[in-house]
Amino acid sequence: MLSISASKNNMEKDGKLFFYLADTCWSAFTNINELDWIYYLEKRKAQGFNVLQINILPQWDASPTTLCHEPFEQINGCWDYSKIKNEYFEHAKKMCETAKEYGFELALVVLWCNFVPDTWASRFYEKGVMPKEEIASYIEKVHETFTEFDPIYVISGDTDFNTPLCESYYIEAFERLKEKAPDCLFTTHIKGRYTIIPKKLAEGLDFLMYQSGHNHNDLAMPYKLALEMREKYPNKPLINSEPCYEEMGFSGGKSGRWHQEDIVRAAWESLLSGAGAGITYGAAGIYSWHLANTTFGSLIGEGFASPKPWQDAINFQGAWDYSYMKYWIEQYKLYNLVPVTNLFANENEQVRISKNERFYVMYIPYNVPLKLNFSLKGYKETILDLESRYVSSTVFTKDTNILPMHPFHRDVIVLLEKTE
Repeated sequence: MLSISASKNNMEKDGKLFFYLADTCWSAFTNINELDWIYYLEKRKAQGFNVLQINILPQWDASPTTLCHEPFEQINGCWDYSKIKNEYFEHAKKMCETAKEYGFELALVVLWCNFVPDTWASRFYEKGVMPKEEIASYIEKVHETFTEFDPIYVISGDTDFNTPLCESYYIEAFERLKEKAPDCLFTTHIKGRYTIIPKKLAEGLDFLMYQSGHNHNDLAMPYKLALEMREKYPNKPLINSEPCYEEMGFSGGKSGRWHQEDIVRAAWESLLSGAGAGITYGAAGIYSWHLANTTFGSLIGEGFASPKPWQDAINFQGAWDYSYMKYWIEQYKLYNLVPVTNLFANENEQVRISKNERFYVMYIPYNVPLKLNFSLKGYKETILDLESRYVSSTVFTKDTNILPMHPFHRDVIVLLEKTE
């Protein structure tokens, strides 16, 4: 079972520090058949992922599927939320059982924003929002189906808390589910480039998530949001639960896609800016479980370009980069990281720095000498090249405050450890 560490910076599992490395598979319960589910689990398990982020209810922008897994009866094309279909939840439960057999933790979204009134997505959700009087029976079904798996309950999905009515839905869902499942961890998933969580909800959450998202207008979102969230909501572990997805089209219908180097940069910037409890990977084509020669909702929501089929997306190389990131964090015990400023004589916010009791940890996106505000004499420097994964190390024996150019070509992680 997962818990929060004494430092309030990380999670623990069975008393040992736990780095949350999730894959985004929002539409698993509606779009993935049994054999494909096993294939997917085996692939992500081999890559070192330990958490799966799944939407309990149908993802509004999932890709078309021939499967017919529906949680409620329909009347004239709209959900009848008073008529829960037990077979849907039994199907989801079996998928969870299989995932747990492979060793995964489950992060289950309770109410994606389109099911709640006054959110950005509810205005164009054709199947209708959930009436407030149906929250109680739905939460009972959620608890009955999933709590035995000790999941992380993600109360909201992609949400903006625009009105008191919207807030009241999430607060009620949280309070009802927390009463039934007091030992589970709770968090929220809020919309991209957003840091607002209602006070009454935020106070009860065990850890926090933000999403730097898929908008190309401000590439500083991974670290800016981490710093802002850490300041607004201190003493809670923090995770970027939706950095840019690999090969996702830019939001707003802009021409372009996020590639391997983009998602690696976003992850390290997040981890070294206060969101060090974990990171989530996403692949366009996996989260919606896209099939070849099918349509995609590029004209609704944020207007993303059509993804590649999931059979291609599951082999994107960025998943291995995130896997290696987890390996390095566990190998060097890069936990309890605290963001650092004023380390360099000439600050550049693109160089992200954290420290713990053993290391200064730096993400350096370009290869130039850097001048520090202290002497490097007696420090050991370990450099990880994020492109080749080669490692270089040296010990500074002379009195210098210049971090010299490294032997690689692109971005690197630098560990500085005092040895004397």
